[in-house]
Order: sequence, then C-alpha cells, then structure tokens
Amino acid sequence: MSKKTAAKKRMTQAQVINHFAEKTGLKRAQVKEFFDELASLAGQEVKANGEFVLPGFGRLVLSERRAREGRNPQTGETIQIPAKTTLRFRMARSFNEMAGDPIKIGKP
Repeated sequence: MSKKTAAKKRMTQAQVINHFAEKTGLKRAQVKEFFDELASLAGQEVKANGEFVLPGFGRLVLSERRAREGRNPQTGETIQIPAKTTLRFRMARSFNEMAGDPIKIGKP
C-alpha cells in the first residue's frame, strides 16, 4: 500500500449518516433508520431469494463453497475444511465505470 493510499481514511458510519442528513435535509435519526431498514431488507431478500440487487451499486449473492483440504499452519497437519454458504458482493459495471478504472483482481 502506498503512502498516499495509506493516508486516506474510510468514512465512519457517523460521517456517512451526517453526509446524507446534510444532503437530504433529513434528521440524522431518520437517515440511520433508513440505512438500518435497507440492511434488514437486504438480509431478508438474500435469505428468501439468494440475492439482493441494489441498482447502480451491485448485488449481494449467496455463494456455495466446496469442502476442501487445508493445512494447520502450526503443525502442518492436513485438515478437512467443510463446505459452507457465504455472502458475496458483486459490484455493478456502472458503479465500476463511475469509480474509474475497474478493480483488477488476481494476476495482471
């Protein structure tokens, strides 16, 4: 991580709520209630349908991980890692384009 990137700090929840409260003219409590309801709705939709789409941002989707072999780093012993369901966020292309160059994952 470069020094320039390391110097930037992420917005806190309070800063995000304050930003939207200023932009919309709503009270901070109303904005917090909106975000809480959005999170609740996302959880309900993912449980019911396996995904939640937030237009312009992306979608939360359930993803199945296979069972696999792993190693205990302390002993080197082979262990069995069980299959499990995880939640992933897939960013929308429009959001990626809006943010600049697409985020590259993996080998260049």
